[in-house]
Amino acid sequence: MSASPDTGPSDELVADVFDRKCPSRGVMEHVGSKWGILSLTALDQRPMRFNALRRTVTGVSEKMLSQTLHTLERDGFVHREVHTSIPPHVEYSVTPLGHRVAVKLAELIDLLEDTLDESVAAQEAYDKRVA
Repeated sequence: MSASPDTGPSDELVADVFDRKCPSRGVMEHVGSKWGILSLTALDQRPMRFNALRRTVTGVSEKMLSQTLHTLERDGFVHREVHTSIPPHVEYSVTPLGHRVAVKLAELIDLLEDTLDESVAAQEAYDKRVA
């Protein structure tokens, strides 16, 4: 923390993801998990109820999706809204912060999908070398 001439030590948090004590590591772990990335980018396309999101992100268990959504909500990326209609339901959407992160994650997904042939070729070449 730096000192300001007028106010003394700054209360501003300085993030350094390479420092093991930095809270940004935990946030990165949450958003950077497979289910975090897929959930956040899916919700950036449109708000969804839990089961619609689970059908979109195939392979995720109900428990894991629930944990992921709670974590992303706590980190400020996802908004959970309870609708008191009959029957009541819950809808998830991205927050403005979640949208900013989801845009970057979508770019990563696009890059990985666009270069999939190269990755598969590299995997096959590696497997042949180490076999």
